[in-house]
Amino acid sequence: MQEVLRAENISKSFPGVLAVDNVSMALTRGEILALVGENGAGKSTLTQVLGGAQRPDSGRIVLDGEPVAFNSSQDAMRAGVSMVFQELSLVGSLSVAENIFANRQPIGRLNNIDWSRLYQDTQEFLSRFDLDLDPKNPVKQLSMGQQQILEILKAISINPKVLILDEPTSSLTESEIAYLFQNIRKLQEQGMSFIYITHKLSEIFQIASRVVVMRDGKYIGDRLVSEVTEDDLVAMMVGRQIVNLYGTASKAASGDEYFRVVGLSRKGRFEDVSFSLRHGEILGFAGLVGAGRTEVGRAIFGIDRKTAGRIFLHEEEIKITRPEDAIEKKIAYLTEDRKGLGLFLGMPVRENLIAPSLRSFAPSADLLNKRLIDKFANEMVEEFTIATPSISKKVLNLSGGNQQKCLVAMWIGIQPEVIIFDEPTRGVDVGARAEIYHKLREFAAKGTGIIMISSDLPELIGMCDRILIMHHGRIKGGVQRGNFSEELILRYAAGLSEGNTL
Repeated sequence: MQEVLRAENISKSFPGVLAVDNVSMALTRGEILALVGENGAGKSTLTQVLGGAQRPDSGRIVLDGEPVAFNSSQDAMRAGVSMVFQELSLVGSLSVAENIFANRQPIGRLNNIDWSRLYQDTQEFLSRFDLDLDPKNPVKQLSMGQQQILEILKAISINPKVLILDEPTSSLTESEIAYLFQNIRKLQEQGMSFIYITHKLSEIFQIASRVVVMRDGKYIGDRLVSEVTEDDLVAMMVGRQIVNLYGTASKAASGDEYFRVVGLSRKGRFEDVSFSLRHGEILGFAGLVGAGRTEVGRAIFGIDRKTAGRIFLHEEEIKITRPEDAIEKKIAYLTEDRKGLGLFLGMPVRENLIAPSLRSFAPSADLLNKRLIDKFANEMVEEFTIATPSISKKVLNLSGGNQQKCLVAMWIGIQPEVIIFDEPTRGVDVGARAEIYHKLREFAAKGTGIIMISSDLPELIGMCDRILIMHHGRIKGGVQRGNFSEELILRYAAGLSEGNTL
């Protein structure tokens, strides 16, 4: 096969971190190459170098047999290398058409934008991918999944030789993932090459032909996908075997019922949601995007106001109208959006870890006790194996997995009786996933009830004692551990079946 892109001895450092260490790899025309590794392995930095967003400290890039040097992403795009980053670059207030053809709009005779041609070109482009979107609609009106698809199509619109996709399915439903894979294969047949970064190892076996593994900034090896298993890849990624990723359910899961939600509703979002939680139980909430799972969690915690319903803790009705009320009752909510809503990215690890429990660090005169704070923060860093050089390091400089572990650790200070965890391992590598699952098992073993909201069915099936499935704002059914199956859960989620809510 003809080689289209090669990285030769690429190294890239940031203050205190050697992110990419003398890495070489090659990509052939029409190949879909998966790039995997734990958070902090150097995957994103390497592909940012290949895509022009970062300049290497040493090494070189060869494109179609010729050495190239990119000073920006625009340089790389002009040469034929396009990249879709984890963070969306779309402008919500602009239309679908304006986003796809940003800085490339057709110009009329008076040097102004030819709007009719722009919309026509956009419609023709979207039709190529069987995407039913109005070119004139503002992007902010689209779902997160539609925005993710649009971001990818925007990169495809310049017809690159190489397209780099960094965690492209993190916000997509199963049907949207199938749509994406269908179009990747179509473009592959036309000769486009792909570098595909993902933490979802199952996707590698669906879409890629070869996989490259990185660890600690170094190239570990590459394998044909047909010749490896998920366990093989995990061992290469983490440098050790991970046995029993999800752990074993504790006997505490059969404890007494102590938390109950009755008839919870929020107009236009969800209706008549009722369920109970036992001490030590891990209760899953499944459903398609938009089913109302996250909204239920936010309403219980008091972020969003409920329009009906009652909440009971230890048989006593509790009133929650704001998050402070929930925290006072020792109910924790860990948001799915750790960067936007869960963490204070610009603040140090120390301040993040004490944020929900500030009062416990001011024993007198309402003055914070720095010694107590530092002691607690250092203990949490050690207990949750948060990889940081110090508790003074800003959270934004941590890898995704360590940010997620920081999110879990920060809620321990309130000694929660109920933990609501929304998408607990989104964008988290397999090593950090195993550690987070282990901590959740520890909480459950001590009698803490956990409500786990997740779009990852293997995660729910592996972790939960019971799963409730939502469809269009209502609970459609429930499944006990002994009866778990992806097919049954998806039937409930799609509204094709309805059953006992347990």
